[in-house]
Amino acid sequence: MKQIKTISVIILLVVLPGCGGRGNQSDDLITVDVTGNYPQKELILQDFLDVEYIPLETTDDFITMAATQIVGEKIVIVRNIRSADGDIFIYDRTGKGLRKFNRRGQGSEEYTSITSLVALDEDNNEVFVNSTGQRKVFVYDLFGNFKRSFDHQEVRFNVYINIFDRDYLICTDDSRYSLEDRSADLTKRNMFRIISKQDGRVMKEISIPYERRKVATLPSYAMPVRNNKSTPYRDSWLLAEPSSDTIYRYFSDHSMIPFIVRTPSIQSMDPEVFLFPGVLTDRYIFMRTYKMELYDFENNGTWHGADLMYDRQEKAIFKHVVYNDDFSNKIPIKMAGDIYEISLFNSEDIVFAQKLEAYDLVEAYKNGRLKGKLKEIAATLDEEDNPVIMIARNKK
Repeated sequence: MKQIKTISVIILLVVLPGCGGRGNQSDDLITVDVTGNYPQKELILQDFLDVEYIPLETTDDFITMAATQIVGEKIVIVRNIRSADGDIFIYDRTGKGLRKFNRRGQGSEEYTSITSLVALDEDNNEVFVNSTGQRKVFVYDLFGNFKRSFDHQEVRFNVYINIFDRDYLICTDDSRYSLEDRSADLTKRNMFRIISKQDGRVMKEISIPYERRKVATLPSYAMPVRNNKSTPYRDSWLLAEPSSDTIYRYFSDHSMIPFIVRTPSIQSMDPEVFLFPGVLTDRYIFMRTYKMELYDFENNGTWHGADLMYDRQEKAIFKHVVYNDDFSNKIPIKMAGDIYEISLFNSEDIVFAQKLEAYDLVEAYKNGRLKGKLKEIAATLDEEDNPVIMIARNKK
């Protein structure tokens, strides 16, 4: 452990001089006791973020679970999670269906499954589809025309991919192990890597120091925690390696600084309590803890843990409950959680997006529990309609 702490100090001394020119380096180093008993604070979403809604058009050709949201400047992309249909739906920003495509199959230009979130490169009008069973990433244009594919460059899976910059993707290896890894030494495996958008070549593996590998998975059920391990934040990414006590902020010039330090050490805990970041705003840093011994199969399959929040203004940590003011009854909003339920963005404008099921909105409307624009939208919905996408933005 002493060696690990020494390595961390060396990294801090090396990377800090290279960060002096950035304008967003006023963040305090946040320390979180994952076993702490923090006071609770209730927040109204609209008090610190602006909210808008996109009702997704429903037609015979456009019926979707909309479990994944990619909100670009001009389009919204959704698909069905936990479904093998392979459909990818493209809407405009008003929710009108533009087109859908499906390249699922056995051909050289087709994916056998979509095993993680797709990624949208708006600069080049490209959609990246990762098929880990084939160990390939397929690239299509916005009409579903095949452009290229490339193999994973290592035996380990590139599970989650996202746009890093104009030329590269950032990949998160969130698999427990691949078949070839079962007999391998996983102690020093790097979870994050930067790869080429063109051919998948590994440009850089991001090394985060830790003592022994810890996996955020319940072994008895092979049930992983599906939180973001790489979270977009301003001009950088927060990298949460479950085996490390530090969540780092990683920049486009490949420098890295500590952002959150958790206590007690993950290496000392049995069962482990993991910590992952969620929604990140100008004032609040939302997080969630997960305790590995408890998984509630009856309550929609949720981990036992705590919803935490660091308040930059008060420089204190709280448990939190956030409510949407467009509902008259208090229904909590998830500010950290499953990557398939909440989409986080690397944008000064959009902070996060979530889906609201049409049948829930119809029921709330009938019971007089909606207000404002959401009430107007719900009045036009049928309970069988596609979901409504809620977008939260930084206030102007």
